[in-house]
Amino acid sequence: MACTVPALAQKTKVKIKTDGPTPETTAPATEAAPAQAPAAGNVSKAIPVAEYYEGGQEAMYAFIEKEKKYPILARRNRIQGTCIVSFTLTTSGTLEGIKLVKNIGGGCGEEALRVARLLQFKKPDYAILTSLPIVFKLGAPGQAAATE
Repeated sequence: MACTVPALAQKTKVKIKTDGPTPETTAPATEAAPAQAPAAGNVSKAIPVAEYYEGGQEAMYAFIEKEKKYPILARRNRIQGTCIVSFTLTTSGTLEGIKLVKNIGGGCGEEALRVARLLQFKKPDYAILTSLPIVFKLGAPGQAAATE
């Protein structure tokens, strides 16, 4: 019996040690997530080519929002979502191999490609293959009529 008690006590100590680090690991991840969200706006991840855009990622997405026209078919059918455009930023600062990776339909994919072709980047030191999410989201019914 004397052997059983120390074994139980040992198992309890092991559980305490494994339970201890778990909240510490969770706490920093929770603290880091809100810090990233406001800096990026609607987008939660940093886009690698955004550092080569004049003004950074916020300016790039502001330009996209300004130039983007919600397709009539998508608006009529209340299509919302994210289209993903893939391209290579060459060392000369031009975009090559522009293609649509994810299309939500209703003309949104074509509009995402059109807007991506308008982006002007600075010349990087090396070619960068990246993908760019472009969000299509309808506003409230009163706001949609006011924007057009």
